[in-house]
Amino acid sequence: MSTLPDRRDCRAWFACAEPGCEQERYPLSEVVYRCRRCGGLLEVAHDVEVLRRASAAAWKAAFEARFRGCGPQASGVWGKREWVNPLVADENLVSFAEGGTALAPMGRFAAELGVPNVWLKQCGVTHTGSFKDLGLTVLISQVKQMMADGVPLRGVACASTGDTSAALAAYAAAAGIPAVVFLPRGKISLPQLIQPIANGAKVLALDTDFDGCMKIVQEVTADGSLYLANSLNSLRIEGQKTVAIEIVQQLGWQPPDWIVIPGGNLGNVSALGRGLDLMLDLGLIARRPRIVVAQAQRANPLYLAFQRGWSRFEPVVAQTTSASAIQIGNPVSFRRAVRTLQACDGLVEQASEDDLANAAAWADRSGFFCDPHTGVALAALVKLANAGTIARDDRVVVISTASGLKFPDWKIKYHEGALADVISRHANRPIELPADVAAVRAALA
Repeated sequence: MSTLPDRRDCRAWFACAEPGCEQERYPLSEVVYRCRRCGGLLEVAHDVEVLRRASAAAWKAAFEARFRGCGPQASGVWGKREWVNPLVADENLVSFAEGGTALAPMGRFAAELGVPNVWLKQCGVTHTGSFKDLGLTVLISQVKQMMADGVPLRGVACASTGDTSAALAAYAAAAGIPAVVFLPRGKISLPQLIQPIANGAKVLALDTDFDGCMKIVQEVTADGSLYLANSLNSLRIEGQKTVAIEIVQQLGWQPPDWIVIPGGNLGNVSALGRGLDLMLDLGLIARRPRIVVAQAQRANPLYLAFQRGWSRFEPVVAQTTSASAIQIGNPVSFRRAVRTLQACDGLVEQASEDDLANAAAWADRSGFFCDPHTGVALAALVKLANAGTIARDDRVVVISTASGLKFPDWKIKYHEGALADVISRHANRPIELPADVAAVRAALA
């Protein structure tokens, strides 16, 4: 078994992701998000030849050992540092031991569905309660490194539907870096709103939707003084790609047949693809799983493009959905997502408000506490299993992107039967009784 390359020999840079423009390169220390030649989004590229100096067995052994350690390298992200960002000095790592989240068998839910081998990757069981921590630890660490090296940055900024703002605010606060977040006013849950406020970010609630916030934050950060932290910045993608590696690692280095993930701005989809591609390149896996992107029916531009055979993409005006984090009509990472889906023979499915609420509640009856975005992914799984596209013997991982604890009002309204356009098939209301033993016994009988 070969030894790992010295981290000082590992190299990474920004490269254009568009076909024919891959030789356009920029250092990670440069404030740049799009290719200056063609305007395409950039990706973090790695010197794969250096990474190939170690065998697949050596990488697996190293990742297994780090999973059981402590400190930043025990993070599900920084434990794979050579594959993510090897250029940040130890003193500039900003980590809350993110990642390393449970891959939980779905038990009763899976058995009732008729697909016994289903796992829920619980990415919401992390520091700020969503998978966004995985990307923000990388981005904020890089910004801290840049500021230490003299790059004149005033702070970081993002547009958000809730979870990105929470993660950005927490990691920026830990690093002592000012953070500004742009939120669509009245369109996120109160638990999501209070997180960036509590962590000291400057919160701007704008009278628009996410797409409007995204347009404004790009204009505000255009002069380079505030570092843009949305997923069009591929440093975010590098952290998020570790979910794919973790899933395979937790399954004994055997990829599942399917991964189902909710999609809004679509950075998470391309992140999955990047993690799978790197494992394939370095020999840790022999095939890619198929990816299903699940969209809310009220914010479904990728689904509509998929139905047209990718012949054209048209942004939509996203309508109000309980899955507010993916209420996005013009996803920044559309082209990245399409390339990922085409490479893995992937699919796109959609879920109505009724579909997603009942799928989440059905899973909750097996001991989970699913947020509405996970409900979208579970609803897509139910549709594909019922259609026979996902077979009984297939091994399926559903990615839960956030904690259900961020959406208490939605949960309460479901069980009260008060959600618009939803018939609560799994409602479970408390039985109100007098303080009387006979009445209790009658109810229990």
